[in-house]
Amino acid sequence: MDSPSTATSTTTESNDFDWLTLDGDEEILWADTPHPYSLVPAFIVGVPLSIVLVGIPILVSAYLTYQNTNYVVTSAALYKKTGVLSRSVQRIEFDKVQDTSYRQTFFGAQFGYGTVDISTAGGSGVELSFQNVADPQQLQTLINERIRRRDSRSTDGDDKTAVLDDILGELRAIRQAVEGESRTDAATTDETMFERGEMRETSQTKKTSETDDR
Repeated sequence: MDSPSTATSTTTESNDFDWLTLDGDEEILWADTPHPYSLVPAFIVGVPLSIVLVGIPILVSAYLTYQNTNYVVTSAALYKKTGVLSRSVQRIEFDKVQDTSYRQTFFGAQFGYGTVDISTAGGSGVELSFQNVADPQQLQTLINERIRRRDSRSTDGDDKTAVLDDILGELRAIRQAVEGESRTDAATTDETMFERGEMRETSQTKKTSETDDR
């Protein structure tokens, strides 16, 4: 059985992805719709009530929601498409994901589906939910793997930046030391030349004095 990190779910091969716009290097890692068995609770409630026509809207609403909901995980972001008469698309980049969790109802635990919740940095609670997806724990694992890769790249980048900063700091220190030595040498040279000039002036004065005495 292929893991979701290496193959797109087979249930989405016939789905229309005209709503999905990807960047040039962005790849689909996983895609699916709600699990078919997630309709079971609606049928349990709706079928008996359909006798008095109350259950029909429940059944129709559940089926249309199932048919018009898509979830996609790419190498860069998470997508959720919903809507029957109008379309709504949510997108959250992995750079913004802070936490993930999954939960299952009684029926979900029995039939192997559940909901994966995604929280973002700076957000208030859950920002995106993949509801009633097959094997929610495996999907959560896939998302967490992408988050760890993001954090690893960020750490590597910070380490490289720190190394470059250290190198630049050392180069600045060397430059300052060299410039300091150059200034010291120049000052010493000026002082020596000044002293030599004074000595020559003193010598000439002395010679002039001796000449006058004669």
